Amino acid sequence: MLRNEQEVVRRAGRQAISAFLDGHNCFSVLRASGKVVVFDTRIPIQLAFYALVEHDMQAAPLWEESMCQFVGLLTVSDFIDILRYYRRTTADVSALATRSIGDILNDPIIKDTVLGGRHHDSFAGADSGTSLKQACKQLHENNLDFLPIIMPEDMRVLACITYTNILEHLVTHFREQRRLFDDSIYDLRIGTYNEKLITVAPHQTLAEALDLMHKHNLSALPVVDTNENNIDAPDPGAAIGGSSSSPEGRRGRIVGVYSRSDITFLTKATDAEDAVSNLDLTLREVIAQQRTDVTTPDALHTVSMDYTLQSIFEYFAQLRFNRLFIIDDQENVVGVVSARDLVAYFLDDRD
Repeated sequence: MLRNEQEVVRRAGRQAISAFLDGHNCFSVLRASGKVVVFDTRIPIQLAFYALVEHDMQAAPLWEESMCQFVGLLTVSDFIDILRYYRRTTADVSALATRSIGDILNDPIIKDTVLGGRHHDSFAGADSGTSLKQACKQLHENNLDFLPIIMPEDMRVLACITYTNILEHLVTHFREQRRLFDDSIYDLRIGTYNEKLITVAPHQTLAEALDLMHKHNLSALPVVDTNENNIDAPDPGAAIGGSSSSPEGRRGRIVGVYSRSDITFLTKATDAEDAVSNLDLTLREVIAQQRTDVTTPDALHTVSMDYTLQSIFEYFAQLRFNRLFIIDDQENVVGVVSARDLVAYFLDDRD
C-alpha cells in the first residue's frame, strides 16, 4: 500500500470510531446493575479505604456536606500515596484511623506534594447524556482514570466509568465492513516504546516502584528479569530513590506487572503500620502474592510486535484488559499499550 493510501485508511479508521464515540452517550456504557460508593469528607480516611476494599471498588466521589456538593474523588492510589508520605516523613501513621478525609485533603503538604492538588480544586464529572467522545476528552484533558456519571436532577451518582469501560462498549457494539485496522500496533506507535518505557526488576522494592510510578505518572510497571539474557543487567550499587539502578532503558524478559490497583499488600496488612512496612517488600514477593485469575483487568497480558489494531480489538473482546505489553521474539518487553492509549488514538484530530 502506498504511504498516502495507508494514511487515508488510518484516518478513516480514526474518524469512524470518533463518530461512534460521538454518537453514544455515557448511559450506554452503564451496566444494568451495579454499586456505587460515595464518601462524606467527615469520615476517617482509613475507614473509607477499607470500605473501598470491602466493596471491591477503586474510587469513590467525595461529598462535602457544608457545601452540598461533590468536591473530589478518593481512589485506592490516593491512600497508597498517603502511606508513602507517612513512610517518608516517619509521621505517626496510626493517626489515619481518626483523621477525616477532609482533614487529610485539606492538609496543604499532602494536598500539594502528595496528591498534586487534584482534590477540592475542581470536580470533573459528566451526566448520563454526555457523549462518550466528550467523556473521553474529560478523562484525557484532566488526566483522570475515573469519571463519575451523575444525574443532574438529584445529584445521584450512577457509576464511575473508565477508559476500559468505554473500550469494552466500543468493541462490543462498533461495526465496520471496511478493513481499516490492519496496521500493527507497533507501527502505529500507539502506546509507549523502547527508550521511553519504564521498567523495574524483581529485586526492587514496592516503595521504589511506587516512587517511579508517581514520578512518571504511570498506573503500572512491567517487571523484567534483566539477568535472563544478561541484557542491561542492573548495577546494585547505583542509586534510584535510595537504591537500585536507573530503570530508564532497562530491557529484559517480562516476568510480571505491578499495577497501582493491586492492593494485596494492603489487604494482608493488620493495620496501617503493617501496611507501611509492607512497602519494603520486593516486587518478586509482591508478584508471588498476586491473584492468578487471568480475567483480572490488570493481569499480565503480552502480544507480539506484529499484532494489528484489529487483533487488539478482538483480544479485548475475549479478555478485558487495562494494558498489553508488547514483546519481541525473545520475550523481551519493548512497549506497552493501555486502554487509555487506544482511546486517545481515536481522539486524535490530525488531518
